[in-house]
Amino acid sequence: MKRFLAALLINLIISSAAVSAEATPLKPSQTDKCPVCGMFVYKYPDWVTQVIFTDGAVFFFDGAKDLFKFYFDIKKYAPDKSEKDIAAIYVTEYYEMKVIKAEDAFFVIGSDVYGPMGHELIPLTSRADAEEFMKDHKGRRILEFEGVKPSMIKNLD
Repeated sequence: MKRFLAALLINLIISSAAVSAEATPLKPSQTDKCPVCGMFVYKYPDWVTQVIFTDGAVFFFDGAKDLFKFYFDIKKYAPDKSEKDIAAIYVTEYYEMKVIKAEDAFFVIGSDVYGPMGHELIPLTSRADAEEFMKDHKGRRILEFEGVKPSMIKNLD
């Protein structure tokens, strides 16, 4: 019985570590296409965003706009996935071109900066960066991840 409990405890510890381990952002290959628009994502490294699922599946996008289209309608683009299966979401930050968690980003909407698919949500690391960007590029609004709504994304097309 002691061995069983010890084995159970070890499995629980290992499982907890695996669940809490952060999904690491990846780089798209030359064959990765955006599931929303079909564009080859590697051609636009400054705009790459990604959703990583707990089973290791990763979907790359050519901008935050298409990432949100996917996120708001996962069943359309990945019928066997759901929001609860998401391990991490990453965006490429505009100024430093570094990959950051989408939940930590500040998005400017309505600016004069266009992405590969036209009007785009521009991800920035801090509210101060977003405010500066908004002034410099005629942005209309700063949003946090949870503040982005499907209607806003639709209005970008």
